[in-house]
Amino acid sequence: MQLQFWKKKPAGRPANKSALREWGNALMFAVVVSTFFRWATFEAYAIPTSSMEKSMLVGDRLFVSKLHYGPRTPITPLQVPLTHQTIWGTNLPAYSDALQLESTRLPGFSDIRRNDPVVFNFPDEAAHPVDQRTHYVKRCVGIAGDTLEIRDRQLYLNGQPLDNPEKMQYAYFVASDKVLQPKFFQERAITDVYPVPGGYMLHTTPAVAEELASLDFIRQVELQQMQAGEVEPDIFGSSGWNRDNYGPLYIPKQGATVAITPETLPLYEKIILDYEQNEKAEVRDGRLYLNGQEAKSYTFRQNYYFMMGDNRHNSLDSRYWGFVPEDHIVGKPLFTWFSVDDKAELFEKVRWNRLFSWIE
Repeated sequence: MQLQFWKKKPAGRPANKSALREWGNALMFAVVVSTFFRWATFEAYAIPTSSMEKSMLVGDRLFVSKLHYGPRTPITPLQVPLTHQTIWGTNLPAYSDALQLESTRLPGFSDIRRNDPVVFNFPDEAAHPVDQRTHYVKRCVGIAGDTLEIRDRQLYLNGQPLDNPEKMQYAYFVASDKVLQPKFFQERAITDVYPVPGGYMLHTTPAVAEELASLDFIRQVELQQMQAGEVEPDIFGSSGWNRDNYGPLYIPKQGATVAITPETLPLYEKIILDYEQNEKAEVRDGRLYLNGQEAKSYTFRQNYYFMMGDNRHNSLDSRYWGFVPEDHIVGKPLFTWFSVDDKAELFEKVRWNRLFSWIE
C-alpha cells in the first residue's frame, strides 16, 4: 500500500479566507503591534509652544523613550487605538473613563536625573484621567528629596547652584532708533517678539541680548527681572515668591514625612488631596484631616519632581502649578526626528539642521 503524504485540493474549491478578511486581519495586527510599541517603548510628540526655546523649538517632532524611566501599565484601557483625548480631526472623546485601572510602572533603564528633559502628563488638568492629560515637556530641575531655591534667576538645589542649560532664555525690553523688520529677528533666531510702546519685548539668550546691545541703532536692552519680595500673581507657594526669586521649597520624596503647619499645608495640600489617592482627606479651617482625624504630619506615598522651561520668562511650569507626581511621568525625549517652522517661507519650512539631532 502506498502512503500519500499530501493531497492536492480539487480545482475550483474556494479559498478559506477572502481577501477582505486577510486585509482586515493584517490591519488589526498592525494596530495591535503599533499600540503596544507606542505604549511600551517609543512615541512621537510635537512641540506646540516656545517654553523650551532654544533647546526645543515650536514645530519640533520628538522621539520619546518610555523605556528609560519605565512604561506605565494603562490606566484607561477603553480607548480608540493610537489616539489621545479626542478622535483625529474631531472633538469626540477617544476614551471612556468607565473603567479605571491601578497603574504600575515597569522597570526602566534609569532614574530621572537633574536637568533631564522630561515628557509628562500635565497634573493640573482634572478633566481627564492621569494618562489622558495633556502632554508637557520641561526640564526636571529638582528631583524628590531636593530643596529648591531661585535667587536672582539662579537656581540652587540643596544650597548648591545648578548648571544652567546652555540655551536658556529670558525676557528683555529692546528700544531701537528704527523699526526692526521680521528678518532682523529671524537672523538672530529670536522667535518670541512682541511690539510694545517704545520698543519690543522679546525672549532670547543672554549672549544674543549682549549682541543686540552692541548695535549702534539699539538704544536700550533691559533684562525683565523681578526683585526679591516682588509679588507675582498665580505663583505656586508663598505669596512673596516670584519667577526669579523662589523658595526654598522641599520636593517630596516617597516615604519622607513633613510636619503639617500653617506654612507647609499650602505647599502640600494639593498633593495630599489630589495625587495621593487618600479617600478621606480634607482641609478645614487651615487644618488637615485624614479619616476624620487632624493630621499634624504627613508621609508621602510617591516621588515628586519640579519642572521648568528653558525659556524661563515664558514658561508655564512648576513655579505656577506645583509638583509633578511620579505616576504622571511619560518618558525621556531622545532626539528631534523632524522639525517644521510654520512662520518660514514655503521652501524654508523644514529645519534640515535639526533633523535627527540629539536632545540635551
